[in-house]
Amino acid sequence: MRAQFVVSEIGVGLRRNLTMTFAVIVSVALSLALFGGSLLLNDQVDTTKGYWYDKVNVSVFLCNKSDAESDPNCAKGAVTEDQKKQIMSDLDEMTVVEKVTYESQDEAYKHYKEQFGDSPLASSLTPDQLQESYRIKLKDPEKYQVIATAFDGRDGVQSVQDQKGILDNLFGLLEGVNLAALSLMALMLVVALMLIVNTVRVSAFSRRRETGIMRLVGASGFYIQAPFIMEAAVAGLIGGGVACGFLVIAKYFIIDHGLALSEKLNLINFIGWDAVLTKLPLILAISLLIPALAAFFTLRKYQRV
Repeated sequence: MRAQFVVSEIGVGLRRNLTMTFAVIVSVALSLALFGGSLLLNDQVDTTKGYWYDKVNVSVFLCNKSDAESDPNCAKGAVTEDQKKQIMSDLDEMTVVEKVTYESQDEAYKHYKEQFGDSPLASSLTPDQLQESYRIKLKDPEKYQVIATAFDGRDGVQSVQDQKGILDNLFGLLEGVNLAALSLMALMLVVALMLIVNTVRVSAFSRRRETGIMRLVGASGFYIQAPFIMEAAVAGLIGGGVACGFLVIAKYFIIDHGLALSEKLNLINFIGWDAVLTKLPLILAISLLIPALAAFFTLRKYQRV
């Protein structure tokens, strides 16, 4: 009987404050969708880092004849065979190096033609204008500075370039977007909490006569407060369910199908369904607990019921 009474009171409260309840649902849904999206974006950044950091190389470009005339780093002339052997020997002895691949000028020219064959510059470029290089795969991509310190400025070395630096700019942008999403989520969550507080206060005030009678007949404080707390929890849970729906729809229609970014952007290793599904219980739990706690403390502060 008591459970039936609580359930009936929840329905009454939700119907009486339908507009505010709808506003609570929308604000909770948006804030938790942003929260879930930021968690997934963070997972995406970590996944992409793991995918690309494992593939990035440090490149040691060697001086050619053209560089000897125009580049201060190659003022002593083009790289010699002895210098190349010494560089290779030093690389073999470095514990941070996993693999070294030599790229000749002809190979560099071939790769350039494959990637930029449509460029006007490609037709006037010759192999001797490109640098020989050593492509170095590191055991730990963070150890780039070890290579740079060892070879930057050495005779025969034109430059040392780290592909990881290019990726770091991309990841920095993604993390900035993630921070913006979290900031917007925090703002929406504050709005949702304010709406929950006002909804509970209005609901409790509109039923002050009933709660007064219940207090007179000896009903416990929790029994009186339970319908109000459950109203907020139900509204929050509906909002959490909508937020989960947003995330599932976004994964299905934006990444897998519809826009199909996973097929169009082959360079990005997108997160899978496991990452999405593991976030949904957390979102539902938060959507249930935060409104319930907000309602509980609101009743304690504003309503002596």
